[in-house]
Amino acid sequence: MKNLIALLVFLMAPAAFSQAPVPQRIVSLDLCTDWMLTLHVGRERVAALSPMQRISQPFHPAPWMKGAWPSHDGSLESIALHKPDLILTGQYSAIGLREQLRRLGFRVEVLPLATTLEEVRDYERQFLAYAGLPLDRTSDIPPERALGKKRLLLLGANAIGTGRNTFEDALMTRSGWRNYLLDNGLVRLDLEKIAHDPPDVVLWAAPSGAALANAFAEHPLWRALTPSPLRLDTDYWRWQCPGPWSWELIRELDRLARKSDECVANMP
Repeated sequence: MKNLIALLVFLMAPAAFSQAPVPQRIVSLDLCTDWMLTLHVGRERVAALSPMQRISQPFHPAPWMKGAWPSHDGSLESIALHKPDLILTGQYSAIGLREQLRRLGFRVEVLPLATTLEEVRDYERQFLAYAGLPLDRTSDIPPERALGKKRLLLLGANAIGTGRNTFEDALMTRSGWRNYLLDNGLVRLDLEKIAHDPPDVVLWAAPSGAALANAFAEHPLWRALTPSPLRLDTDYWRWQCPGPWSWELIRELDRLARKSDECVANMP
């Protein structure tokens, strides 16, 4: 049913939005729509981004967001002062606020959270339609790499790993890795089990720092394992929101897979 509704939206979008004025003052209510807006829309049409893009810059440095962008403080009054003709938000963000804005007559559009690679393309098409941009600007999914033998553990903060049937799992397998974890969803990791059967590679997907949330990743066990898993890092921000930047993450994981193969080949 969800996919059917999405299909109908995209079939109807070109006709529906071709008759509506192209929005010139767009406001975003969450971080993911901040990124979509600044990636695809010129600064002159961005009325305000969410407060998240200011407070989370150290952890979410989207490379195309150079310089200062206007932002609101998350309040109804602050958003209304920007006189937006389109307000964009994610599926689970600012639910009460967006209903208040609708009651005041503002146009609010909600972008569904993408949970598969195919839905990322639908998500981007829907955004482009709302913003009055051509759908042929939709990004292409990178080709699928043959599944290799290396087992990768995607390790986040607080001893949490990412298992099967997740968006992250789809990114890993698309780029040729096997998921080390066999369970579905987010998995609480056990050091004893890892010591008994260690992964080939550990990918650290969380902000760096001395926080207690990162203590598991710094446990001496990782250095004691023989052979030691190869430790790789990626840009943390790309894991936070599914979007067209996910394709670059797939390409990066592919490069890391090749780097891992080279490291193993050069080991004495």
